[in-house]
Amino acid sequence: MTKTNFTPAGKKTFKADSYRPLPASVTINNSKIDGLGLFAVQDIKEGTYLGETHFKIDENRDWMRTPLGGFINHSEQSNAEISLSGENIRGLTAKRNILKGEEITVLYTLY
Repeated sequence: MTKTNFTPAGKKTFKADSYRPLPASVTINNSKIDGLGLFAVQDIKEGTYLGETHFKIDENRDWMRTPLGGFINHSEQSNAEISLSGENIRGLTAKRNILKGEEITVLYTLY
């Protein structure tokens, strides 16, 4: 049986190579924009790559969202952007410094 590690506050900790559906720097919370959104749980520097948001298994399929890609809301004054980060992979990058507690948003476009 694998031992689960918890901090004194009861928060689960993960090994550095463990799968995480979201990067440690973000969480999902209620959004003033629409439903649920992604929020910074720590300051995030401009240029930080936050992870994969969409992928294609092959060219004949539509883009599939990852957990990270499923909660990004639109803003005309977005603080992040989605762009190709590899063949059939789109990723999320901070396009300016994002402060702890701030919602992470992108400008929705037709890819």
